[in-house]
Amino acid sequence: MGGSANQGALTETVFYILLRLHHPAHGYALMKDIGEMTDHRVSPGAGTLYGALETLQKKGWVTPLEGRMDGRKKEYVITDEGRRVFERDVKRLEELLENARKLKGELS
Repeated sequence: MGGSANQGALTETVFYILLRLHHPAHGYALMKDIGEMTDHRVSPGAGTLYGALETLQKKGWVTPLEGRMDGRKKEYVITDEGRRVFERDVKRLEELLENARKLKGELS
């Protein structure tokens, strides 16, 4: 399940989950780190986070690490497909910023 055929913009929560999972992490670390990265502007609760992780696993964008559990905490990591989706969204965001800056400069 690649999921890239119908790829739109990522939500902020999904963007930050994929960003953080460039290095393995369990759910609590994801919630804590995403909150800290965004000064708690984006602060996914457990239900939102685990629902998103389940969806991202079905899309093939993240995977649990086999044999890597910290107690009962399952660790996840981004997949190659997840990296492609993430990088595509980074390019989309860079284009948005470039166009905004260009237009703002023309309007000044």
